[in-house]
Amino acid sequence: MANKGRVNDTKAVLNKYKMEAASEVGVSLKDGYNGNLTAKQAGSIGGQMVKKMVESAENSMRSGK
Repeated sequence: MANKGRVNDTKAVLNKYKMEAASEVGVSLKDGYNGNLTAKQAGSIGGQMVKKMVESAENSMRSGK
């Protein structure tokens, strides 16, 4: 069951990206279900998350990690 810890860690990292991205694009999120978001808001958050993940991967590759 070692994978379960890794899955939880991954979920925590993605949630962190999501909350940071939402803040950066000016969308208020609450913990849990956010079904009140418009498609535009959700897309803005998702796009910002991808941008942050790509930047993180690029920085990681540059530093050799």
